Amino acid sequence: MEHVLAEMQEKIRHAHAVGMSLRIVGGESKAFWVCPDAQEILTVSGYSGIVDYEPSELVVTVRAGTRLAELEALLSENGQMLPFEPPHFGPHATLGGTLACGLSGPRRFAVGSARDFVLGVRILDGLGNDLSFGGRVIKNVAGFDVSRLMVGSLGSLGLMTEASLKVLPKPVCEITLEWPLSESEAIGLTNRWAGMPLPVSATSFEGGRLRVRLSGSEAGVMSAASKLGGDKVDSGEEWWRSLREQTAPWFHTGKPLWRLSVNSCSPPLGLSGSVLVEWGGALRWVASDHLPAQLYKTAQDHGGHAQLFRGGDTAHPKGSPLPPVLRKINRKIKQQFDPKSIFNPGIPSWL
Repeated sequence: MEHVLAEMQEKIRHAHAVGMSLRIVGGESKAFWVCPDAQEILTVSGYSGIVDYEPSELVVTVRAGTRLAELEALLSENGQMLPFEPPHFGPHATLGGTLACGLSGPRRFAVGSARDFVLGVRILDGLGNDLSFGGRVIKNVAGFDVSRLMVGSLGSLGLMTEASLKVLPKPVCEITLEWPLSESEAIGLTNRWAGMPLPVSATSFEGGRLRVRLSGSEAGVMSAASKLGGDKVDSGEEWWRSLREQTAPWFHTGKPLWRLSVNSCSPPLGLSGSVLVEWGGALRWVASDHLPAQLYKTAQDHGGHAQLFRGGDTAHPKGSPLPPVLRKINRKIKQQFDPKSIFNPGIPSWL
């Protein structure tokens, strides 16, 4: 595999020397969301494979071009999982693309985001330098970790070649319950339950129904289910998969899909179109023809931000404008890692 790494490194050095822009490509499962204009393509999928995995240590180190499905299958064989439950959006999704986009699935509500489970990364910067940040063991990671900057950076800071991740055991038992409620009632309940010792691992509200997943030991899950009531959903696992992969019918409205991150206790946002609520109220998916300015303002009024996810003009991900101070910081970071801006030009949109 080192010859593949050397070839990518040489291509980056050449691009830097001549000022040529590069589009970083993995499995292209998220090209609908991140599709920069560039003069050449830099493919990472050939740099794949498990570098190191010790199930007893709950840590795995993987090359960025490794398919997400392959990694999850290996972890599952050992009764483990990626805790942040990342979406695939296609069979060819890679770990590198998953981390670059920084997307997390329904379980993020309970365990944290993709960034929280990255222990270290190896990257090639905009000059072709081979750099490593963080580590491969949990106890060695402390303080400000540069590796976490790469998660959600959309490939704008460097080409991720390896990542070390903390993994967790799979729950022994999971069940899904549902209730017919209004959006306001569902948000109120999930926020109240969040302050209680309940094994809630995911929530969603859509079509007048609140669904809640309980995960943990069989005794703990059954005790919580008895306390909460509700109706058991026999196809619960299928529902959370369709939510994670956005294959549920709700996502196919034909309208632009917006992703709003707000305070979890925010009431219904009062927007036209249809709404799907996740993460105990903190994530609001909105399928609507509203102008971007209105979505940005609505999110800001509720302590968060908005981003166009699908539909509309997605040549570049459109997100809430950053304050001038944060834009300045982001540009300085970009300058340090990619001084000639050869990686994924125009992404993020504020650089």
